[in-house]
Amino acid sequence: MEYGQFCPIAKATEILGEKWTILILRELLMGSSRFNELQRGLSMISPAVLTKRLSTLAEYGLIVKKKLPGQKGHEYLPTKSAEELLPIFIDIGNWGMRWTRVHLTSNDFDVDFLMTYLRRSIQPGNLPGKETVIKFHFTDIEQQPDWWILVNGMEVDLCTIDPGKEPDVYFTSTVKCLSDIWMVETTYRKEINSGDLKLVGPGMLTKNVSQWMSNCMFAPGQ
Repeated sequence: MEYGQFCPIAKATEILGEKWTILILRELLMGSSRFNELQRGLSMISPAVLTKRLSTLAEYGLIVKKKLPGQKGHEYLPTKSAEELLPIFIDIGNWGMRWTRVHLTSNDFDVDFLMTYLRRSIQPGNLPGKETVIKFHFTDIEQQPDWWILVNGMEVDLCTIDPGKEPDVYFTSTVKCLSDIWMVETTYRKEINSGDLKLVGPGMLTKNVSQWMSNCMFAPGQ
């Protein structure tokens, strides 16, 4: 898409304005570097479109594609020009929190996106011991309702297959309920009292969840 203008906003929009491009950059700036990681954070994108957008971003110098040493596949790393977009994206996110939340629909509450960002929100240093197993069961999902976050030291992994380990903390809720808590639209206590959230585990973990699983960076007070 070309606008035929030398205006810097027009030229920036030519690069960033295609569908998915800004969200791909969001994922890269949030730490995703592998193709499958990007797909998880952008669950509705097709592999073909993701491949094409990554190629375009590389052509414009916003990312670098590097072969993984000793492995199959590549990693995609943001360049300085992409990194300079981070404060702009933060401003867009803050604007979105103020002006777009009323337009959310049920289709916007995506479990892949939620769990990807809950994994990123884990603060391993605030969890006791070396290993913590957190299980999530979503009552509004028929396929793949169970998810696990495994914390081992400073490593945090997300699983959709039972790791065969006893959970230390067990969440049961809808995707929307947990999304609203993470976005600080409501609180753990309110949702537990209403019966929409069941949180099982030792009090040292269940009474201070926000200390070891931080809220959305765009949430009020963050």
